[in-house]
Amino acid sequence: MPDSSISNTSPNNSREQFNQIVKLSNQMIEEISRAYLGTSKVIQFSLAVFLARGHLLLEDVPGVGKTTLARAFSQIIGASISRIQCTPDLLPSDVVGFSIPEKQFSSFKYKKGPIFSNIVVVDEINRASPRTQSAFLEAMEENQVTAEGQTRVLPSPFFIIATQNPVEIAGTYPLPESQQDRFDMRLSLGYPPQAREKQLLSQINSQRKPHQCQNIAGPEQLQLLLGAVDRVKIVDSLVDYVLKVGRNSRKHSGLKLGISPRGLISWIQVAKALAVIDGRDYVVPEDLMDTTDYTLVHRIKEKKQDQPFMHSRRKEILNSILESIPLPL
Repeated sequence: MPDSSISNTSPNNSREQFNQIVKLSNQMIEEISRAYLGTSKVIQFSLAVFLARGHLLLEDVPGVGKTTLARAFSQIIGASISRIQCTPDLLPSDVVGFSIPEKQFSSFKYKKGPIFSNIVVVDEINRASPRTQSAFLEAMEENQVTAEGQTRVLPSPFFIIATQNPVEIAGTYPLPESQQDRFDMRLSLGYPPQAREKQLLSQINSQRKPHQCQNIAGPEQLQLLLGAVDRVKIVDSLVDYVLKVGRNSRKHSGLKLGISPRGLISWIQVAKALAVIDGRDYVVPEDLMDTTDYTLVHRIKEKKQDQPFMHSRRKEILNSILESIPLPL
């Protein structure tokens, strides 16, 4: 059950409250690791995106725990979860919902789609048509959807974990730049370490029931965590560094598309969330540098046509930009 002592912490003892928040985030990571037996970095970064009020894109092969990771998040915060399996014939109304007639067509009732959940797992998002992909844009940016002329607010928190398969390219629709830019981080889960995979195999039972995570953070505790991220400080020298990286990417001779202002904001927000998880109320350069491959690479595009899922050249260009700008101490 959620630790009610956090919500009763005196406002005058902010440091004690912050220590409780750090303890809570560590408990969340530990509980998720009981269900998802992948690397700790994936869990930490995924939690950082969640606390930054962002969205996560996972590029990986099937069967490495993407749905398990999402389910664990929903269980530790006691939230609703839904899953959308994307196919070429999936329609926008299958995502946001539609109206159905009642009482011999005398009235209509709006039936909400699976997007109306706290955590939404969008499996193989690049298999949906561009028209259906666009149904996620407003939801990811404004936490609302507009359907049939009416705007409806999505539940809070709202967290999309989308996946795309890097192996099967045929029959997919690559995500447009506007969609990719709305994902705060792009991660690859990879296969679990040998020891963790052995632990997974040893836990198999006849029912193959997944581990049920405990509810660690209730609504009040969750708001404290989100509020702690908002209060994290970042010095002007680091803000200037982020700004220079963004502006240099936009004028780089090898790039057609640089890092957007939304991307820079996302980079800072994820860094703030990592600071909270690490027990600090201020950002250090490492918070930014540890995530560049995951928060920035998918936001830039080369001038020459590049192949889907081939990010090595983009990484090289981004690294050259980062190396050309002195990192503040």
